[in-house]
Amino acid sequence: MKAPDQPDVTPALEELYRGFEQELLVPLWTEIGDLMPTHPRSRAVPHLWKWENLIKLADQAGHIVPVGRGGERRAIALANPALGGRPFATPTLWAAIQYLMPGENAPEHRHSQHAFRFVVEGEGVWTVVGGDPVPMQRGDFLPQAGWNWHAHHNSTSKPMAWIDGLDIPFQYATEAQFFEYGRDEISDAERITPERSRSERLWGHTGLRPVSVKSTAPGSPLLNYKWAFTDAALADQLALEAEGYAGTVEQGHAAVRYTDPATGRDVLPTIRTEVHRIASGVETTPVKETGSSVYQVFDGSGVITVGDKSWTVSRGDLFVVPSWVPFSAKSEAGSGSDSGALDLFRFSDSPVLEALHLHRIETVK
Repeated sequence: MKAPDQPDVTPALEELYRGFEQELLVPLWTEIGDLMPTHPRSRAVPHLWKWENLIKLADQAGHIVPVGRGGERRAIALANPALGGRPFATPTLWAAIQYLMPGENAPEHRHSQHAFRFVVEGEGVWTVVGGDPVPMQRGDFLPQAGWNWHAHHNSTSKPMAWIDGLDIPFQYATEAQFFEYGRDEISDAERITPERSRSERLWGHTGLRPVSVKSTAPGSPLLNYKWAFTDAALADQLALEAEGYAGTVEQGHAAVRYTDPATGRDVLPTIRTEVHRIASGVETTPVKETGSSVYQVFDGSGVITVGDKSWTVSRGDLFVVPSWVPFSAKSEAGSGSDSGALDLFRFSDSPVLEALHLHRIETVK
């Protein structure tokens, strides 16, 4: 039986299609439903990774798999179950748990992929970016624009884990990626971790930028956005709402976006990063958005709904929201979190879609 609005199957049509195949041609009229659907149909699916399982496997890898040249990083990527076994969380985003054992050094390298680190627990590791040692602690967000030399070092007696986010799938699809090995050893000066990095001393002052220092490279020149400032910004939003100022995303839902202090734009050209705080007992309005997102529960617990999937989540858990799939979150009352709310770290490919005028967001009624 022929599809609607398709020509009758005749010997002439079959001969035409054989000619198309011979010349490697495909008629649009047989593919338009797949190539131009009425709304986005993501190849990814909603999925949840439990932190307690990830950290256990990462620790096992820490005792078996060395860090050094070749493997470079002990990073374990989230593989969306609908993406054919590729180590991609979504068609455009990579997410991984990275684990560094006591005394270990992850060697210096650089790559064209834009990246960040977000610390959900632990401290004591520092990353060296372009010779600038940057300490890492719980709640810190550390952007890493592409083509910057960087290495990681753990000088403590305990292992440390964090999540990495990169645009590896996007650059892989566009065939635009580069990688280069760096030095095998860093200098003694880079092994000393100051309380504040050079980047923070220059760029970490709210509303102020150094006049004599130019920032022309893509990505934020500030290399560590400390949790204390993020936490205070979220708390102040909710406090002002309680005082009658309607300045949050919606009642009981505060959100902040990490931005480049030199430009005010996203910290990375291809990745948007935010933290959302959902007050105890509050449920957000379901929304759907073009482009994909990965979330990590920084603190608290609650119920996450993505499409027809619902999960109870707690600190460290990661989950994927595919393109144009409805998402909502509910904070559980009395979760015992630091803030008394559900705190969600989110990263997405929104800057890419906005640059191409493809970004759209819609409330689900």
